[in-house]
Amino acid sequence: MTAAADRVLVVVPAWNEARSVGVTVREIRAASAGYDVVVVDDGSTDETADVAAHAGATVLRLPFNLGVGGAMRTGFTYAARQGYRRAIQVDADGQHDPADIAKVLAGLEHADISIGARFAEVGDYEVRGPRRWAMVVLAKVVSKIAKTRLTDVTSGFRAANRRAIDQYVSYYPAEYLGDTLDSLVAAVHSGLTVAQVPVAMRPRSHGTPSQHPIGAAVYLLRSAFALLLAVMRNPRRRIQPEERVA
Repeated sequence: MTAAADRVLVVVPAWNEARSVGVTVREIRAASAGYDVVVVDDGSTDETADVAAHAGATVLRLPFNLGVGGAMRTGFTYAARQGYRRAIQVDADGQHDPADIAKVLAGLEHADISIGARFAEVGDYEVRGPRRWAMVVLAKVVSKIAKTRLTDVTSGFRAANRRAIDQYVSYYPAEYLGDTLDSLVAAVHSGLTVAQVPVAMRPRSHGTPSQHPIGAAVYLLRSAFALLLAVMRNPRRRIQPEERVA
């Protein structure tokens, strides 16, 4: 067993987040001495990689932008190779509160994947209109597939145990919403279990989220299409009991 086995790898995908990634890394490191931070610089054209390294993170530099899915698969591959048994995604924009990492990790006591849910009666995070409708429908469909009630299946604030890390290394799509919907459905098809933990979200430290009605309607249509593709994919190879990591 490696020294990393008892530690937690916090994976931070980052694309042109030079103004916020430094604060995010420092907050994660301050949250617990048991967290190791790796920032996957997803082909940034600003100083994201240098800022992250200066803040104390290990930085993996991608030569060009792959999207969140590609960045996260890189992070999970790093976790598997280094021997981590738990990994968690924290976005670089400051919306995920590092103080809640321990809470989301606690969900792994009962499941292979633990989602930090934004719509579980904690905090005041709000999404309106077609974007909200899409999230509700997606949550209901994926809840039925996962056989457990989930309210926020597009949250990127999620933790994985070693079984889930291995599944993600095997299959973690880079397509639109693949890092959330497709990866989650594929994991369930492989026999992994999912739980959610309520968390409060913070405003972005920089930039503004897209809430334009037309953009929200496009999100609704693209989400439905992404979910349809995820459900139609052939179930992945189920992880056998002997592959379980105690």
